Amino acid sequence: MDLTIEPGKLAGRVTPPGSKSLAHRAVLALALSGGKGTLSNLPDSQDIEATLDCTAALSRGDGPGELPLLACRESGSTLRFVIPIALALRGGGRFTGRGRLMERPQKPYQDLFTEKGIAWKQGEDGLEVRGMLRPGRYALPGNVSSQFVTGLLYALPLLDGDSEIVITSPLESRGYVDMTLDVLKRFGVTVENRSYETFRVPGHQRFQARDMTIEADWSQAGVWYAANGIGNEVEILGLNPDSVQGDRVVAALKEQLDGNGEVVLDVSQCPDLVPPLAAHAALRAGQITRMIHAERLRMKESDRLHTVTVTLNALGARVEEREDGLVIHGLESLEGGVRVDCCNDHRIAMMAAVAVTRCRRSVTLLGAECVGKSYPSFWEHYRTLGGNLHGIL
Repeated sequence: MDLTIEPGKLAGRVTPPGSKSLAHRAVLALALSGGKGTLSNLPDSQDIEATLDCTAALSRGDGPGELPLLACRESGSTLRFVIPIALALRGGGRFTGRGRLMERPQKPYQDLFTEKGIAWKQGEDGLEVRGMLRPGRYALPGNVSSQFVTGLLYALPLLDGDSEIVITSPLESRGYVDMTLDVLKRFGVTVENRSYETFRVPGHQRFQARDMTIEADWSQAGVWYAANGIGNEVEILGLNPDSVQGDRVVAALKEQLDGNGEVVLDVSQCPDLVPPLAAHAALRAGQITRMIHAERLRMKESDRLHTVTVTLNALGARVEEREDGLVIHGLESLEGGVRVDCCNDHRIAMMAAVAVTRCRRSVTLLGAECVGKSYPSFWEHYRTLGGNLHGIL
């Protein structure tokens, strides 16, 4: 789907969808409880559909010795969360994915599980793991993705003995681990966090069913914060200021970008915010913004350090790509008048849509339907706020 957007100011009220990150965790916790509960405000994104499909596949009884088929679509969270759960419950699984999913790093799991005698077979078409997860010591690097830690935190309580997760390098994206621990606690699972260096996980635990409302997504709110930072007037509703979501830091980061002078943003704990922050930074006229410790963005739905750079520069921005970050020279406005490939990346599409509000000429986004991965109602919300869109939604 190609959409042409005319420049113009956005104004009005918007409520971001339910948090995708919280929803993944709640869906898994409720499924593992085996009981009845209600998850309210569950986002209808493609990633959450993947997790729902996988929990259903895990619960089905296949033939003796047959591994469940687990379709993860393009969801890295689903894949990394479900791998250890499948090992604990079913002795493994056959995982499929689309887009760049199977290119995204899985080495921490591969090294760890191979060491423990679990068969690991990965190719372009998918991944097969076979073997039973056993209690014990699990050592993981903390600088690849916190999703590996979360996957183990869900699986290890189900085992028949105590385990511990040892983090061998500084843990990035701690906010996402905090979110995991909070959801586990809500569903009756106990984990001892020892300064994010070791997590002690007692075995023989049972998840307890409960009802849960998924609060609004601070990651998606980041798009509207960026819109306001470059001159739009969007009132963002439904956010919990005391949320465990790490991306609530976007409010403080926007204030930094609203000021004058050079700004240095360490985004190691909030990598998903880089695209909207970059859009804001691109329009800080006469100011320089540096984003550092962002190297993990190269293995998202796209190489986001590259696609952020290429997309914003195509619109007329001045962005320099560095090995682990970005240097952005702010301008008064952008030119536009181009066709931009969204690179099958939902966050690139939303970043571009916000940046167009400060372009001089219209911009056509190629593959704009990719927002369905996390925010299916984005274009509807954009139009409701006054966005002038041409194309089939």
